[in-house]
Amino acid sequence: MKSGTAYRNVAVLAVALFSVAFTAGAARIGDICEIQGARGNHLRGIGIVVGLDGTGDSSEAAIVAQQRMLDRMDIGVDSLGDLSSDNSAIVMVTSEVPAFGKAGTRVDVQVSSLYDADSLEGGLLMETLLYGIDNNVYAVAQGPVSVGGFDVGGNGAGVQRNHVTAGRIPMGAFIEREIPTNITDGERITLLLKEPNFRTASNIQQVINEEIAPQSAVAYGAGSVTVQIPQNRQGNLTGFIAELQSLEVESESVARVVINERTGTIVVGGDVMIKPVQVAHGNLSIQIATQPVVAMPEPFTDADPVEQEIVDIEVTEEEAHLMPVEGASAAEVAAALNNLRVTPRDMIAIFQALRHAGALQADLEIM
Repeated sequence: MKSGTAYRNVAVLAVALFSVAFTAGAARIGDICEIQGARGNHLRGIGIVVGLDGTGDSSEAAIVAQQRMLDRMDIGVDSLGDLSSDNSAIVMVTSEVPAFGKAGTRVDVQVSSLYDADSLEGGLLMETLLYGIDNNVYAVAQGPVSVGGFDVGGNGAGVQRNHVTAGRIPMGAFIEREIPTNITDGERITLLLKEPNFRTASNIQQVINEEIAPQSAVAYGAGSVTVQIPQNRQGNLTGFIAELQSLEVESESVARVVINERTGTIVVGGDVMIKPVQVAHGNLSIQIATQPVVAMPEPFTDADPVEQEIVDIEVTEEEAHLMPVEGASAAEVAAALNNLRVTPRDMIAIFQALRHAGALQADLEIM
């Protein structure tokens, strides 16, 4: 039985522990760099979702929002009591306008409940103005909300899948006004590295100076490279940037181990190394069980029965042995750690201990 458990642990680790190639290799500049200024912009607004099947807000704010919406449509409401709050919900509406988004372009919309609505399933977002950071309107959203789940129940039982108080409206907003974008001063552009690295920035500078023009690129630290636009290319900036982004360079990334403690997922980069070290890992489990026992009084007495509790404490500690662990590549690291026959949860603790011991030659990132 113990052997079978060990084999299952190995199978789990084979899925949870895998490598991603972070080693140096050829990559296009467009894949590892962004153009400074060519960025998206977040929009937000407050809207109302109607048509809910009794799963809306219970607050009066939803009724007031309905009244204001009807007032804008020139529909008078004599009394707020004529409106119901459980078929509508006040929501936060967010979206992102991509760089160079033109008026008339459609973008996706995120909708999230603000109050105590039980579900947005089946709801329709009414016309909502979306504002930028400067409080100007740049888009208008409207459409049916897709929650990607459900929530059903009755008589004390229910089933819920995914979050039903948040959803999306694919292509649910029209851009009404273009957000100004400035990527050049007319003479130069700046490349921003998605993963700042001195070696990669130096390689980008070298390749551009060789392929475009000598002394046209200068790397300012690990995060940016400024490129001078040749005079004969300033009339066709789009073509120049396209050519620039298609150039291939040797890129590098920091050796890194990424751990997601919520899911037990471990990702080991290809450059990760572990110095020779001895590891022993044993599980300690403590189980406490309480059993009520009623002590009956002596016969022919007026004493009441006395309830007592018997507490049973069981401590189990698995036997652990020191085992050598080392590796110069992701495959060797995975093979060495799999020999420990532990679960992914235990593996997370081992990685943290290896980092503190100085044996793990990589950054440890916990999500």
